[in-house]
Amino acid sequence: MLLLWDELADYWNSGDMYTVHDWINERWSRIIQESTSGERDVLARFLQAMAFAALAFHFASERNEESAELFVEDALRTLPEFAPAYAGLRVGPILEGVRALRDRLDGKSQTLWLGVPPLSFQTERIAV
Repeated sequence: MLLLWDELADYWNSGDMYTVHDWINERWSRIIQESTSGERDVLARFLQAMAFAALAFHFASERNEESAELFVEDALRTLPEFAPAYAGLRVGPILEGVRALRDRLDGKSQTLWLGVPPLSFQTERIAV
């Protein structure tokens, strides 16, 4: 399956995390059905990690802290495997954004959470 990240980046950078989740889920579902590795497929794991981050940001923006905390934990468990970048996408800023959200939700930070970090590309674009 060829994935081009431009469409995902457009949704992500517009802040539409609900559509981001749908976009990711559609591709994740196809990958786990078609790959002999199923859910262990590395791209499937990456997409799942990104979906966790997207859902954490979505629920935070909806002020649903309980759900946001659950997905923050999942994202922090899965995203580090792909940092600082994977398949041409910069994962480091997303991971930093999830960590900042965790700190804000835990009350460890009094700074204002600035919202969803932008999804950006490495200089070398890679399609997977």
